[in-house]
Amino acid sequence: MKKTVKIISWILAGILILAVVLGIAVLSVWHNEISTLMSIELLQERNDAHLDGAVYTMTVNGGFYLEDFIAQGGVSNDGELIGFITDHLTKGLIPLEMESPEIGCSSFTARTAQGEILFGRNYDFSKTNTVIVRTKGSENRHATISTVDLQFLSIDPEKNPDGLMDRVMMLAAPYAPLDGINDAGVSCGIYMTYQGGETTVATDQDTEKPDFTSTTLLRLILDYADTVEDAVEIASSFDLHDSAMTSYHYMVADATGRSAILEWVGKTDASDNDGGARELVVTYNDRDDHIGENESSSDFQVVTNFILQPGYYQDSPAEEKKGVDRYEQLWADVNAAQGTFADEAEAMELLKTVGRRNWKNDDKNGCTVHSVIYNLTDRTALWVPNENFDHPGYVFDFQ
Repeated sequence: MKKTVKIISWILAGILILAVVLGIAVLSVWHNEISTLMSIELLQERNDAHLDGAVYTMTVNGGFYLEDFIAQGGVSNDGELIGFITDHLTKGLIPLEMESPEIGCSSFTARTAQGEILFGRNYDFSKTNTVIVRTKGSENRHATISTVDLQFLSIDPEKNPDGLMDRVMMLAAPYAPLDGINDAGVSCGIYMTYQGGETTVATDQDTEKPDFTSTTLLRLILDYADTVEDAVEIASSFDLHDSAMTSYHYMVADATGRSAILEWVGKTDASDNDGGARELVVTYNDRDDHIGENESSSDFQVVTNFILQPGYYQDSPAEEKKGVDRYEQLWADVNAAQGTFADEAEAMELLKTVGRRNWKNDDKNGCTVHSVIYNLTDRTALWVPNENFDHPGYVFDFQ
């Protein structure tokens, strides 16, 4: 009996030692990922009757291998991006997925009465879960706050992502930002452009430059840009490969009041069906007289879902200019205010004006998933989910 007890004790001790060793090994390999998963918190419950998905916050621990991503020359398509994320974040053990649905959005730049620089953005799509992602700064990279639609990570929008696998999928969120701000006061957003006529054609450049996809380019801008000029230099240094069946442009602004719209275009909409032939064109807020009288008479910018370059739609029907009605409304409102608002809350009223519930919804996008006013001077964000502007419990401040 004593011998049996001793053997059992040795076995149990061995199992305990093995468990400790395995635990140490797991922590040494995945300590950043485990810490990130532990940081996920539910910020706002879902409300299906109002098309509100759940809202989460997540603080990313570690550098999420962005330096490795850059060192390998980025990726040229979503499949390669998924492969990189799977290999690095889950060590190849858990396959991840990403997808890019069609979206409609609106943005503008302005300032407060005190001279603080503002960047506003509506993200229009359909009911979905959202995560506010914080990344930490380092000697070479900025701390950031960004918004991610969890449908992009193939997470079911009809239920909360409370399961372990859904949480693991959220580890990929830093690679899929839609808009954000960094601690240098640089803000950037991404917007669909529906280029290519009846069938949208993705930008797919092919030179000797490194390759980046749409949201990963925005990630680089947030992490490394100190100014608008830095953002333009980053965008100019890579071949852009938009996600399948989509095309995008960007707006970026900094705390000095400088802003720019980045567009990858061919000559005209009717001929812009070769994504590999597109070139980057940058339109600055202080050098935009070529695109219109309104633009040349002010120092703010507006962007929705059509290309701003003059003559681009000369051979195309009017309906090719997606979001031109929202663009004109925002221009009228910002012009009426001379580009100046009392504070972020007053600027948020503009986003309310062109939200899906207040605007004639003639597209596929059923709701405004989120509205945000970034204050580039204070490095803050006033964030509202799905047009809950008048409900204090749904209005959030981030810094």
